[in-house]
Amino acid sequence: MKRFGRIVVCFIATFGLWAGVELRAQVGNQAPASSVPTKQAGAVTNNTVTNSTATNGAPVATPNSTTPTSATSSQFGEPVATKGSQLGKLQTSRYQIGLTLQALGGPCVGLYGTAPVPIDWPEQSVQVLKEEFTPTVQKIDYRMINGTVKQMLVYMPLVPPGVETKALVTLEIRRYSLLPPADTSMFVLPNDKKLPREMKQYLLPSPQIESTHTRIRAIAREIMTANADANAWTKVEAIYDWVRSKVTYVNGPLKGALQSLQDGSGDCEELSSLFIAICRAAGVPARIVWVPDHCYPEFYLEDGEGKGYWFPCQAAGTKEFGGITEHRPILQKGDNFLVPELPTKRQRYVAEYLTGKGGNPKVRFIRQLLETVDAAPPGVLPAETKPVN
Repeated sequence: MKRFGRIVVCFIATFGLWAGVELRAQVGNQAPASSVPTKQAGAVTNNTVTNSTATNGAPVATPNSTTPTSATSSQFGEPVATKGSQLGKLQTSRYQIGLTLQALGGPCVGLYGTAPVPIDWPEQSVQVLKEEFTPTVQKIDYRMINGTVKQMLVYMPLVPPGVETKALVTLEIRRYSLLPPADTSMFVLPNDKKLPREMKQYLLPSPQIESTHTRIRAIAREIMTANADANAWTKVEAIYDWVRSKVTYVNGPLKGALQSLQDGSGDCEELSSLFIAICRAAGVPARIVWVPDHCYPEFYLEDGEGKGYWFPCQAAGTKEFGGITEHRPILQKGDNFLVPELPTKRQRYVAEYLTGKGGNPKVRFIRQLLETVDAAPPGVLPAETKPVN
Protein backbone atom coordinates (compact mmCIF):
# COMPACT_ATOMS: atom_id res chain seq x y z
CA MET A 1 0.00 0.00 0.00
CA LYS A 2 1.13 3.57 -0.64
CA ARG A 3 0.45 6.71 1.37
CA PHE A 4 1.18 5.32 4.84
CA GLY A 5 3.16 7.93 6.72
CA ARG A 6 1.42 11.27 7.22
CA ILE A 7 2.41 13.32 10.24
CA VAL A 8 0.76 16.64 10.97
CA VAL A 9 3.17 19.10 12.60
CA CYS A 10 2.22 22.58 13.79
CA PHE A 11 5.26 24.20 15.37
CA ILE A 12 6.04 27.81 16.28
CA ALA A 13 9.81 28.22 16.11
CA THR A 14 11.91 31.29 16.87
CA PHE A 15 12.23 31.74 13.13
CA GLY A 16 8.62 31.33 12.06
CA LEU A 17 5.56 29.09 11.99
CA TRP A 18 5.22 25.58 10.67
CA ALA A 19 1.50 25.01 10.18
CA GLY A 20 0.01 21.78 8.92
CA VAL A 21 3.29 20.53 7.44
CA GLU A 22 2.95 16.97 6.21
CA LEU A 23 6.05 14.80 6.63
CA ARG A 24 5.79 11.70 4.52
CA ALA A 25 7.76 8.48 4.85
CA GLN A 26 7.66 5.10 3.19
CA VAL A 27 6.50 2.58 5.73
CA GLY A 28 6.90 -1.15 6.11
CA ASN A 29 5.96 -3.40 9.00
CA GLN A 30 9.39 -2.86 10.57
CA ALA A 31 9.88 0.79 9.69
CA PRO A 32 10.69 2.89 12.78
CA ALA A 33 9.39 6.05 11.13
CA SER A 34 5.74 7.02 11.11
CA SER A 35 3.72 4.26 9.54
CA VAL A 36 0.13 5.33 9.27
CA PRO A 37 -2.02 5.89 6.20
CA THR A 38 -2.07 9.37 4.77
CA LYS A 39 -5.82 9.52 4.88
CA GLN A 40 -7.94 10.74 7.67
CA ALA A 41 -11.63 11.23 8.52
CA GLY A 42 -14.16 11.31 11.36
CA ALA A 43 -16.52 12.47 14.09
CA VAL A 44 -15.46 12.70 17.72
CA THR A 45 -17.64 11.10 20.34
CA ASN A 46 -16.89 9.24 23.54
CA ASN A 47 -13.54 10.81 24.51
CA THR A 48 -12.96 8.83 27.71
CA VAL A 49 -9.74 8.65 29.75
CA THR A 50 -8.91 6.56 32.79
CA ASN A 51 -5.65 7.43 34.57
CA SER A 52 -3.14 5.20 36.33
CA THR A 53 0.60 5.58 36.91
CA ALA A 54 3.26 5.32 34.21
CA THR A 55 6.82 4.09 34.83
CA ASN A 56 8.11 7.60 35.52
CA GLY A 57 5.18 8.70 37.66
CA ALA A 58 3.21 10.25 34.78
CA PRO A 59 -0.48 9.28 34.61
CA VAL A 60 -1.25 6.78 31.87
CA ALA A 61 -4.69 5.59 30.83
CA THR A 62 -5.35 1.88 31.23
CA PRO A 63 -9.02 1.07 30.58
CA ASN A 64 -9.75 -2.63 30.95
CA SER A 65 -10.91 -5.07 28.31
CA THR A 66 -11.06 -8.82 27.82
CA THR A 67 -9.30 -11.29 25.60
CA PRO A 68 -11.54 -12.32 22.69
CA THR A 69 -12.95 -15.81 22.66
CA SER A 70 -15.21 -15.39 19.66
CA ALA A 71 -15.23 -13.19 16.58
CA THR A 72 -18.97 -12.89 16.86
CA SER A 73 -18.99 -9.90 19.15
CA SER A 74 -20.35 -6.44 18.63
CA GLN A 75 -18.29 -3.47 17.48
CA PHE A 76 -17.20 -2.80 21.07
CA GLY A 77 -16.51 -6.38 22.09
CA GLU A 78 -19.60 -7.53 23.99
CA PRO A 79 -20.19 -11.27 23.47
CA VAL A 80 -23.22 -12.24 21.40
CA ALA A 81 -24.49 -15.42 19.77
CA THR A 82 -21.97 -17.30 17.64
CA LYS A 83 -23.55 -16.75 14.24
CA GLY A 84 -21.01 -14.39 12.66
CA SER A 85 -17.45 -14.91 11.49
CA GLN A 86 -15.52 -17.56 13.40
CA LEU A 87 -12.00 -17.24 14.80
CA GLY A 88 -9.32 -18.82 12.63
CA LYS A 89 -5.58 -19.02 13.28
CA LEU A 90 -3.94 -16.89 15.95
CA GLN A 91 -0.73 -14.95 15.42
CA THR A 92 1.01 -13.01 18.17
CA SER A 93 3.26 -10.03 17.45
CA ARG A 94 5.01 -7.42 19.54
CA TYR A 95 5.10 -3.80 18.46
CA GLN A 96 6.72 -0.66 19.81
CA ILE A 97 4.58 2.45 19.36
CA GLY A 98 5.03 6.10 20.31
CA LEU A 99 7.50 8.90 19.62
CA THR A 100 11.04 10.08 20.23
CA LEU A 101 12.06 13.72 20.02
CA GLN A 102 15.15 15.95 20.26
CA ALA A 103 15.20 19.74 20.50
CA LEU A 104 17.57 21.30 17.97
CA GLY A 105 18.49 24.97 17.76
CA GLY A 106 17.24 25.76 21.24
CA PRO A 107 14.73 24.45 23.81
CA CYS A 108 11.22 23.35 22.81
CA VAL A 109 8.33 24.31 25.07
CA GLY A 110 4.67 23.41 25.27
CA LEU A 111 5.09 20.24 23.23
CA TYR A 112 2.00 18.13 22.72
CA GLY A 113 1.86 15.06 20.52
CA THR A 114 -0.64 12.35 19.69
CA ALA A 115 -0.19 8.89 18.21
CA PRO A 116 -2.81 6.23 17.41
CA VAL A 117 -2.43 2.86 19.14
CA PRO A 118 -4.23 -0.46 18.51
CA ILE A 119 -7.15 -1.56 20.69
CA ASP A 120 -9.07 -4.75 21.39
CA TRP A 121 -11.50 -6.07 18.80
CA PRO A 122 -13.38 -9.37 18.70
CA GLU A 123 -10.56 -10.73 16.50
CA GLN A 124 -7.71 -8.96 18.36
CA SER A 125 -6.44 -8.45 21.91
CA VAL A 126 -3.81 -5.93 22.99
CA GLN A 127 -1.66 -6.05 26.13
CA VAL A 128 0.91 -3.49 27.30
CA LEU A 129 4.22 -5.22 28.04
CA LYS A 130 6.46 -2.21 28.67
CA GLU A 131 6.29 1.57 28.97
CA GLU A 132 9.23 3.94 28.50
CA PHE A 133 8.65 7.60 29.33
CA THR A 134 11.62 9.90 29.95
CA PRO A 135 11.47 12.60 32.69
CA THR A 136 10.76 15.27 30.06
CA VAL A 137 7.35 13.63 29.53
CA GLN A 138 5.09 15.22 32.14
CA LYS A 139 1.93 13.27 31.44
CA ILE A 140 0.52 10.49 29.26
CA ASP A 141 -3.21 10.21 28.64
CA TYR A 142 -5.34 8.16 26.28
CA ARG A 143 -8.63 9.01 24.61
CA MET A 144 -11.07 7.28 22.30
CA ILE A 145 -12.29 8.89 19.10
CA ASN A 146 -15.59 7.72 17.71
CA GLY A 147 -15.35 4.54 19.76
CA THR A 148 -13.00 2.88 17.26
CA VAL A 149 -9.66 4.75 17.53
CA LYS A 150 -7.42 5.15 20.56
CA GLN A 151 -4.85 7.95 20.76
CA MET A 152 -1.90 8.27 23.10
CA LEU A 153 -1.58 11.92 24.22
CA VAL A 154 1.94 13.03 25.17
CA TYR A 155 2.56 16.25 27.15
CA MET A 156 6.12 17.65 27.21
CA PRO A 157 6.29 21.15 28.81
CA LEU A 158 10.04 21.64 28.25
CA VAL A 159 12.63 19.71 26.24
CA PRO A 160 16.14 21.22 26.68
CA PRO A 161 18.51 21.35 23.69
CA GLY A 162 20.06 17.99 22.84
CA VAL A 163 17.96 16.03 25.34
CA GLU A 164 16.20 12.99 23.88
CA THR A 165 12.56 12.56 24.89
CA LYS A 166 10.84 9.19 24.63
CA ALA A 167 7.23 8.15 24.99
CA LEU A 168 7.10 4.50 23.92
CA VAL A 169 4.91 1.52 24.70
CA THR A 170 5.59 -2.09 23.77
CA LEU A 171 2.43 -4.02 22.94
CA GLU A 172 1.69 -7.69 22.53
CA ILE A 173 -1.01 -7.98 19.87
CA ARG A 174 -2.87 -11.25 19.35
CA ARG A 175 -4.68 -11.25 16.03
CA TYR A 176 -6.94 -13.95 14.63
CA SER A 177 -7.79 -14.57 11.04
CA LEU A 178 -11.54 -14.87 10.47
CA LEU A 179 -13.56 -17.63 8.83
CA PRO A 180 -16.90 -17.02 7.08
CA PRO A 181 -20.03 -18.18 8.92
CA ALA A 182 -21.25 -21.68 8.13
CA ASP A 183 -24.79 -20.49 7.34
CA THR A 184 -25.06 -17.21 5.43
CA SER A 185 -28.74 -17.54 4.52
CA MET A 186 -29.94 -16.28 7.94
CA PHE A 187 -28.65 -12.74 7.50
CA VAL A 188 -30.80 -9.79 6.44
CA LEU A 189 -30.21 -6.17 5.56
CA PRO A 190 -30.56 -3.91 8.62
CA ASN A 191 -33.50 -1.55 9.01
CA ASP A 192 -31.81 1.86 8.92
CA LYS A 193 -34.54 3.35 11.10
CA LYS A 194 -33.77 0.85 13.87
CA LEU A 195 -29.99 1.00 13.70
CA PRO A 196 -28.16 2.16 16.84
CA ARG A 197 -26.93 5.73 16.62
CA GLU A 198 -23.27 4.72 16.41
CA MET A 199 -24.04 2.51 13.41
CA LYS A 200 -25.77 5.12 11.28
CA GLN A 201 -22.50 6.87 10.45
CA TYR A 202 -21.58 3.84 8.36
CA LEU A 203 -24.43 4.64 5.96
CA LEU A 204 -23.23 8.22 5.36
CA PRO A 205 -20.61 9.63 2.97
CA SER A 206 -17.07 10.16 4.24
CA PRO A 207 -13.88 11.58 2.69
CA GLN A 208 -13.30 9.89 -0.69
CA ILE A 209 -16.33 7.62 -0.12
CA GLU A 210 -19.00 9.44 -2.12
CA SER A 211 -21.94 7.18 -1.34
CA THR A 212 -24.60 9.79 -2.17
CA HIS A 213 -23.27 10.61 -5.64
CA THR A 214 -25.86 9.93 -8.34
CA ARG A 215 -23.64 7.49 -10.22
CA ILE A 216 -22.82 5.49 -7.08
CA ARG A 217 -26.51 5.36 -6.14
CA ALA A 218 -27.48 4.26 -9.65
CA ILE A 219 -24.97 1.39 -9.52
CA ALA A 220 -26.29 0.31 -6.12
CA ARG A 221 -29.87 0.26 -7.45
CA GLU A 222 -28.81 -1.70 -10.51
CA ILE A 223 -27.02 -4.37 -8.48
CA MET A 224 -29.77 -4.69 -5.90
CA THR A 225 -32.47 -4.89 -8.58
CA ALA A 226 -30.56 -7.59 -10.47
CA ASN A 227 -30.37 -9.59 -7.23
CA ALA A 228 -33.81 -8.75 -5.89
CA ASP A 229 -34.68 -12.39 -5.15
CA ALA A 230 -31.35 -13.17 -3.49
CA ASN A 231 -30.66 -13.14 0.24
CA ALA A 232 -28.75 -10.28 1.87
CA TRP A 233 -25.40 -12.08 1.83
CA THR A 234 -25.65 -12.73 -1.91
CA LYS A 235 -26.63 -9.10 -2.54
CA VAL A 236 -23.53 -7.79 -0.77
CA GLU A 237 -21.35 -10.36 -2.49
CA ALA A 238 -22.75 -9.14 -5.82
CA ILE A 239 -21.53 -5.62 -4.93
CA TYR A 240 -18.13 -7.08 -4.02
CA ASP A 241 -17.85 -9.01 -7.30
CA TRP A 242 -19.00 -5.99 -9.32
CA VAL A 243 -16.31 -3.72 -7.84
CA ARG A 244 -13.56 -6.28 -8.43
CA SER A 245 -14.68 -6.77 -12.03
CA LYS A 246 -14.80 -3.04 -12.82
CA VAL A 247 -11.67 -1.71 -11.08
CA THR A 248 -8.21 -3.01 -11.94
CA TYR A 249 -5.62 -2.96 -9.19
CA VAL A 250 -3.05 -0.22 -9.88
CA ASN A 251 -1.02 1.33 -7.07
CA GLY A 252 -1.09 5.12 -7.09
CA PRO A 253 -2.12 8.31 -5.30
CA LEU A 254 -5.30 8.55 -3.28
CA LYS A 255 -8.29 9.38 -5.47
CA GLY A 256 -11.30 7.87 -3.75
CA ALA A 257 -14.30 5.83 -4.79
CA LEU A 258 -15.80 7.99 -7.54
CA GLN A 259 -12.53 8.73 -9.32
CA SER A 260 -11.46 5.09 -9.24
CA LEU A 261 -14.82 4.20 -10.77
CA GLN A 262 -14.26 6.73 -13.53
CA ASP A 263 -10.66 5.60 -14.11
CA GLY A 264 -11.37 1.89 -13.78
CA SER A 265 -8.27 1.51 -11.62
CA GLY A 266 -7.09 1.90 -8.05
CA ASP A 267 -5.34 0.11 -5.23
CA CYS A 268 -6.66 -1.50 -2.04
CA GLU A 269 -7.83 1.86 -0.73
CA GLU A 270 -9.82 2.74 -3.84
CA LEU A 271 -11.32 -0.76 -4.13
CA SER A 272 -12.30 -0.65 -0.46
CA SER A 273 -13.74 2.86 -0.78
CA LEU A 274 -15.82 1.98 -3.84
CA PHE A 275 -17.18 -1.20 -2.27
CA ILE A 276 -18.09 0.74 0.88
CA ALA A 277 -19.68 3.58 -1.11
CA ILE A 278 -21.95 1.20 -3.04
CA CYS A 279 -22.81 -0.76 0.10
CA ARG A 280 -23.86 2.41 1.90
CA ALA A 281 -25.90 3.55 -1.09
CA ALA A 282 -27.64 0.16 -0.98
CA GLY A 283 -28.41 0.47 2.73
CA VAL A 284 -25.60 -1.79 3.96
CA PRO A 285 -23.39 -0.28 6.69
CA ALA A 286 -19.71 -0.64 5.81
CA ARG A 287 -16.35 0.80 6.88
CA ILE A 288 -12.59 0.60 6.34
CA VAL A 289 -10.29 -1.53 8.49
CA TRP A 290 -6.71 -0.20 8.64
CA VAL A 291 -3.73 -2.52 9.14
CA PRO A 292 -0.02 -1.80 8.52
CA ASP A 293 0.54 -1.00 4.82
CA HIS A 294 -2.95 -2.10 3.83
CA CYS A 295 -6.68 -1.66 4.33
CA TYR A 296 -9.80 -3.69 3.61
CA PRO A 297 -13.56 -3.22 4.08
CA GLU A 298 -16.05 -4.87 6.37
CA PHE A 299 -19.84 -4.84 6.09
CA TYR A 300 -22.67 -5.22 8.58
CA LEU A 301 -25.69 -7.53 8.46
CA GLU A 302 -28.22 -8.71 11.02
CA ASP A 303 -29.78 -12.04 11.88
CA GLY A 304 -33.50 -12.63 12.12
CA GLU A 305 -33.52 -11.46 15.74
CA GLY A 306 -32.00 -8.09 14.86
CA LYS A 307 -28.50 -8.81 16.19
CA GLY A 308 -25.75 -7.30 14.08
CA TYR A 309 -22.47 -8.75 12.82
CA TRP A 310 -19.46 -7.31 11.00
CA PHE A 311 -17.92 -9.35 8.19
CA PRO A 312 -14.56 -8.61 6.50
CA CYS A 313 -13.64 -8.99 2.87
CA GLN A 314 -10.46 -8.51 0.87
CA ALA A 315 -11.19 -5.93 -1.80
CA ALA A 316 -7.80 -6.30 -3.52
CA GLY A 317 -5.97 -9.51 -4.37
CA THR A 318 -7.27 -13.02 -3.74
CA LYS A 319 -11.02 -13.21 -3.21
CA GLU A 320 -11.94 -13.44 0.46
CA PHE A 321 -15.53 -12.59 1.33
CA GLY A 322 -17.02 -12.88 4.81
CA GLY A 323 -13.70 -14.02 6.28
CA ILE A 324 -10.07 -13.00 5.91
CA THR A 325 -6.63 -14.60 6.36
CA GLU A 326 -5.15 -11.40 7.79
CA HIS A 327 -2.88 -11.33 10.85
CA ARG A 328 -1.50 -7.81 10.73
CA PRO A 329 -2.71 -5.81 13.73
CA ILE A 330 -5.83 -3.71 13.36
CA LEU A 331 -4.78 -0.09 13.78
CA GLN A 332 -8.19 1.54 13.37
CA LYS A 333 -11.67 0.90 12.05
CA GLY A 334 -13.68 3.60 10.32
CA ASP A 335 -13.10 6.32 7.75
CA ASN A 336 -14.76 9.50 8.99
CA PHE A 337 -13.17 11.11 12.05
CA LEU A 338 -13.21 14.59 13.50
CA VAL A 339 -9.95 15.01 15.44
CA PRO A 340 -9.97 17.69 18.17
CA GLU A 341 -6.65 19.14 17.00
CA LEU A 342 -7.90 19.41 13.41
CA PRO A 343 -11.54 20.41 13.90
CA THR A 344 -12.20 21.95 10.50
CA LYS A 345 -11.64 18.87 8.34
CA ARG A 346 -12.83 15.32 8.67
CA GLN A 347 -10.15 12.64 8.35
CA ARG A 348 -10.15 9.20 6.78
CA TYR A 349 -7.47 8.06 9.21
CA VAL A 350 -6.35 9.44 12.57
CA ALA A 351 -2.67 10.24 12.03
CA GLU A 352 0.12 11.38 14.34
CA TYR A 353 0.25 15.02 15.40
CA LEU A 354 2.76 17.35 17.08
CA THR A 355 2.57 20.98 18.14
CA GLY A 356 4.69 23.30 20.30
CA LYS A 357 6.99 26.33 20.41
CA GLY A 358 10.71 27.03 20.38
CA GLY A 359 13.60 25.35 18.60
CA ASN A 360 13.41 22.94 15.70
CA PRO A 361 12.19 19.52 16.99
CA LYS A 362 13.53 16.33 15.44
CA VAL A 363 10.62 13.95 15.95
CA ARG A 364 10.15 10.29 15.00
CA PHE A 365 6.76 8.68 15.34
CA ILE A 366 7.35 4.98 15.77
CA ARG A 367 5.34 1.87 15.00
CA GLN A 368 7.89 -0.90 14.78
CA LEU A 369 7.38 -4.63 14.57
CA LEU A 370 9.70 -6.24 17.12
CA GLU A 371 8.76 -9.90 16.91
CA THR A 372 6.22 -12.29 15.39
CA VAL A 373 5.24 -15.63 16.91
CA ASP A 374 4.10 -18.49 14.71
CA ALA A 375 0.34 -18.68 14.20
CA ALA A 376 -1.65 -21.11 16.34
CA PRO A 377 -4.29 -23.36 14.74
CA PRO A 378 -8.00 -22.53 14.97
CA GLY A 379 -9.57 -23.13 18.36
CA VAL A 380 -6.38 -22.54 20.36
CA LEU A 381 -7.15 -19.50 22.49
CA PRO A 382 -4.60 -17.33 24.28
CA ALA A 383 -4.14 -17.64 28.03
CA GLU A 384 -5.99 -15.26 30.32
CA THR A 385 -4.29 -11.88 30.34
CA LYS A 386 -5.15 -8.33 31.32
CA PRO A 387 -5.03 -6.55 27.96
CA VAL A 388 -5.13 -2.76 27.84
CA ASN A 389 -7.04 -0.72 25.25
